[in-house]
Amino acid sequence: MRKLLTVCVVAALTAGAPSAFAAKAEGAHASAATLSPDAVWHTLAAGNLRFVVGHPAHPHQTVLRREELAKAQHPIAIIVGCSDSRVPPELVFDQGLGDLFIVRVAGNVVDDAALGSIEYGVEHLGATLIVVLGHEKCGAVSAAISSPHAPGHVDALVQAIQPAVHVARTEKGDLVDNAVRENVKRVVLELNNSKPILAEFVHSGHLKIAGARYDLDTGHVEIVK
Repeated sequence: MRKLLTVCVVAALTAGAPSAFAAKAEGAHASAATLSPDAVWHTLAAGNLRFVVGHPAHPHQTVLRREELAKAQHPIAIIVGCSDSRVPPELVFDQGLGDLFIVRVAGNVVDDAALGSIEYGVEHLGATLIVVLGHEKCGAVSAAISSPHAPGHVDALVQAIQPAVHVARTEKGDLVDNAVRENVKRVVLELNNSKPILAEFVHSGHLKIAGARYDLDTGHVEIVK
């Protein structure tokens, strides 16, 4: 019923006027630099809804947009996502050029280099929302569950995810999915407490950090709490 209602709502919005719907999405991005973190999430959630039901607006993909971005960038959000080829943030959230500042590594874990990129996106580019995006059936998480160690540099990923696996083993339900969620929560906590830059922006109310999970089957992004 919920899925049917969602489809009906989007169909009503788009029926007979696909170009108008796309224009509305494009216009919503025009003032994105002034959006609060909650408003940014609303924009991302609306884009994900379009993606889920198969009515993407494909905003900000024009020649004019490309030329504007050659001067400066002002992304509305930072996405800390997994490298998995099935989870491209711009498509998942139906965003365009210059809308998202993306840091991707297998298992959506954060090291010093990734953290520096995130800090740059907040302090210098003005992003007010960070979304840590895990996903269903994550291979990096599965690897960390299968063994406490892995060959080569993959071991760094496995070690970073191990604390989440330890917690997930104590929970009921699917071990991989529980570990995916725990891993997202741990990265969110790590970023919230990262000093001096991120913690200061969070404390001042200028930045929010949210955890989310992408469903490979439905395309839906849900908040992880």
